[in-house]
Amino acid sequence: MESISDLFKEFSYRPRKSQGQNFLTDASILGSIERAIECPPGDILLEVGGGYGALTERLANKRAPLTVVEPDHKLFAMLERKFGKAPGVHLVKADILKLDLAPLAPPSPARLTLAGNIPYYLTTPLITRLLTQCNSILRKVYLMVQKEVADRLAAKPGTKAYGSLTLCAQYYSLPKKILDVPARCFRPRPQVDSAFIELEMKTAFPLSGPSEKRFFALVRAIFQSRRKMLSNSLKSLGRPGEKVQEALRKAALDPQVRGEQLGLEKLVELALALE
Repeated sequence: MESISDLFKEFSYRPRKSQGQNFLTDASILGSIERAIECPPGDILLEVGGGYGALTERLANKRAPLTVVEPDHKLFAMLERKFGKAPGVHLVKADILKLDLAPLAPPSPARLTLAGNIPYYLTTPLITRLLTQCNSILRKVYLMVQKEVADRLAAKPGTKAYGSLTLCAQYYSLPKKILDVPARCFRPRPQVDSAFIELEMKTAFPLSGPSEKRFFALVRAIFQSRRKMLSNSLKSLGRPGEKVQEALRKAALDPQVRGEQLGLEKLVELALALE
């Protein structure tokens, strides 16, 4: 791989802070990430944000078909020169938040295994979209995120990091932090440390359809007023007080407990009781 300095000079490219462009350059960390990413036979690797190709080069060695999505035209040109004729590598110039991933997926039971180093401002909308809209075609998601986000994904009930994103991640997947990545490993250097995480998609969920939508409405109601007692938080759902009290009794919950203290299983139980 050419040095990042030489590439950027050749293509007259300057990372844009407004776009959150911080490129991983630490070879040791890249090696650890390469070893952590598992892609079983039949799956297709999907890299989000190919950048200048540091991770792309390693993913291309995994002997699985690789699709790389990159929206920036200059970075895409760098990828084209390096991988445009590489066997098994398919380059797509597109915004990952707008791209339909279904046509990129292999026939079932194979799935997409997604990996990437994305701008931090995309983290929550991308993770939410992958979990809620693309879970049926994804096996695992590997992403570089802010360390704070990694802590939120795996947070325990009652902690400051525990919230709506936690429950969304834990409802649809099994989140795991693989390794911490200091800010010094990137160029330009971001102001925060990062972590590389894995989301292993679940294949069965406790709720479906309208019940699932009502569950996440319940979660939003709780964390919009996380310091309130549960009985007060639930008033925003528009349920009569007696119905709320009946549901709390069914779920064996103290009305004075705060919703932020409840884990996924108990919140699902409460959602079913409210039905």
